[in-house]
Amino acid sequence: MTNKLVFSAVRAAQSPQHVVFSFAATAAEVFAMGRIERAGRGDGGTLRGFQRPQIASHILEIRDYLEREDAVLPNSVVLAFTDRVTVTQVKDSIVEVEVDVSDGPPGLIVDGQQRLSALAPLTDKSFQVFVSGIICQNEEELRRQFILINNTRPLPKELIYELLPGIASLPERMSSRSMASALTQRLNFDRNSTLYRQIRLHTNPEGVIASNAIQRVIMASRSHGALRVLAQSPDGDERCFGLVSDFYGAIQEVFKKDWVGLSPKTSRLVHSVGIISMGRVMEVAFHVCGARTFADFREVLKNISGQTHWTQGVWSFGNSDNVRKRAWNELQSVHPDIQLLSDHLDRLVRQTNRDRVLQEPTVDLVRKTATG
Repeated sequence: MTNKLVFSAVRAAQSPQHVVFSFAATAAEVFAMGRIERAGRGDGGTLRGFQRPQIASHILEIRDYLEREDAVLPNSVVLAFTDRVTVTQVKDSIVEVEVDVSDGPPGLIVDGQQRLSALAPLTDKSFQVFVSGIICQNEEELRRQFILINNTRPLPKELIYELLPGIASLPERMSSRSMASALTQRLNFDRNSTLYRQIRLHTNPEGVIASNAIQRVIMASRSHGALRVLAQSPDGDERCFGLVSDFYGAIQEVFKKDWVGLSPKTSRLVHSVGIISMGRVMEVAFHVCGARTFADFREVLKNISGQTHWTQGVWSFGNSDNVRKRAWNELQSVHPDIQLLSDHLDRLVRQTNRDRVLQEPTVDLVRKTATG
């Protein structure tokens, strides 16, 4: 590669103390102009660099997308320079940017390192990205710009999850979340749903139940539970909607005093720990007790209704040889508590519904559901 890289760019009229411009370049050209300095400490403990470590899974996700023929990457990479770059005006806002790379990259990549790392090894070396450049007066100013650029407030996860169902060709991790989000939104906005307007979403902040809790139940069940079974039918979407709606409708009828008008602070049933743990009950009722309808779920739940402590009292977990007591409001939406409560409810359902038990081959499958 030549010792100088020249680009036609557009200069933005911004701060009079800074030169800000934008142009298109290949990943190889960007790496020739800019380097990544990862945050670390020198021998004397002095801070050096400021970039976070690479996130391998994120890079692979981006790379898989960029290998597609229809891939686009409108997000710009941001380079900051303190020297060895010359900007010459051509006409109006059009400028020529000349970067001296004879002594290595003069700039620092302050935003877009993951995208560049994903792009670097791809066979199509002609794929270009937009580069936004800024010339800083010194290293201190460069660091300040890095902090300001990377300290923008991200979109709320709730909003991102709500937007996912309208997007096709998502990475696998997002596809499962997209499916769960679509069903969650229908459960929340379909007037035929027993959870109508009860789920807290970015567009429904008055909801009481955390959308992420319902989505976790759906994702686990769709992966290896009841919804996976129902989804195979031609009317799979309708049946999945009906099952979840019927189950949580039965909960609201059987545990009415623990649900209606209450919040996660006053009832652990509408708290994420309760919503997710009851997802296990849905699986046991479906696979072990043969429950398929609102009436089926209601009968299964009635048998455990006097043995729960959603709004008061103390839970006794474990068996007679090893009892672990927890006050009702001590349970939190963390994995150990969800696992503890899920296992306990699992045992209760099996013990109190022996006359409904169909078979036991799905025990392992059920125990994986809604707790991971």
